[in-house]
Amino acid sequence: MPMKHQTVAWIRVAFWISLLCVVVLSLLPTEQLPDQVSLIWDKAQHAAGFAGLTFLGLMGYPGAFKRVCFGLLVAGAMIELAQHATGWRHGDLEDLFADLVGIVVAAAIWMLARRSKP
Repeated sequence: MPMKHQTVAWIRVAFWISLLCVVVLSLLPTEQLPDQVSLIWDKAQHAAGFAGLTFLGLMGYPGAFKRVCFGLLVAGAMIELAQHATGWRHGDLEDLFADLVGIVVAAAIWMLARRSKP
């Protein structure tokens, strides 16, 4: 059963707000982040964050599978470049790879779930 237009609109809002939060938190100096952030392995944070963004993006834009996935990968790359430019954060290809892992895992689950629907 397709989602109602109003529900999709709210999911889209949640997606864009979540993406904005990820960008802002990614660019803050680490001293300004909550202490709990350092308790979780950095690469797991990247993978989980981008998996969540992928699910929200695909729920909000179900007809734009490739654009959502590729757009999030580009967003991850832009975050890493911006971190490198800040002077207080470090851009890292391993972080971008962790973003990609989150995107791929979420996209695979999304595709399997869509196929299993009657």
